[in-house]
Amino acid sequence: MSFEVIPAIDIRGGRCVRLTYGDYDQETTYADDPAAVARDWEAQGAERLHVVDLDGAREGRPVNRAEIAAICEAVGIPVEVSGGLRTIEDIEGAVERGAERIQLGSAAVRNPDLVNLASERFPRMLVVAIDTRAGEALTEGWREGSGADGLALAREMVERGAPRIMVTDIGRDGALAGPNVELAAEFAAALPVPVVASGGVTTADDLRALAETGCEGAIVGKALYERRFTLAEALEAVAAC
Repeated sequence: MSFEVIPAIDIRGGRCVRLTYGDYDQETTYADDPAAVARDWEAQGAERLHVVDLDGAREGRPVNRAEIAAICEAVGIPVEVSGGLRTIEDIEGAVERGAERIQLGSAAVRNPDLVNLASERFPRMLVVAIDTRAGEALTEGWREGSGADGLALAREMVERGAPRIMVTDIGRDGALAGPNVELAAEFAAALPVPVVASGGVTTADDLRALAETGCEGAIVGKALYERRFTLAEALEAVAAC
């Protein structure tokens, strides 16, 4: 399988935005129509999209439902949906709106039995997000510490049936400071399931470095929106990995 470069579409207030370090007070707006952004990424060669309901992550319930449904309807490529999914009903709603993958973050930490249930109900569709700062897993839109070690938590999620893990270094996310390649490599080596890296990608060379860790793919956000490189350049960089 080739290394996946996955553009992120983060939605807040119905708009396509990016945060720095996950801080809601450090927001940059890039577009008013997330579905149009999704179509553009597909036209540029994206084979998957990562869509985050930032309002949902903060409020603990799906908020930008219509925008996510519009994205899923607008493109022919798979869409992964994250943010505010706390119950099996929330997950069912995301799937009904067209999600090909659904991601649990805070809910997996607060209610780990939901991972068992979701992995049984929606096999192969579940991704558990491990969002870390200094090794600790954070929850509630990255605002609260869990007290849990990120890698230990990832191992528990895999034991509960999670078929895929996404790991984010919050201290790198949206900062254009380079990814935590060592963290990605640690997770990829330690876990028996695919790992997707997120946070800090700044150059096409960063993607090549992540591809060499054994990760399945990487989420890319601000670097693409700020035109540090094009999606075509990113895909070319990882093609030989």
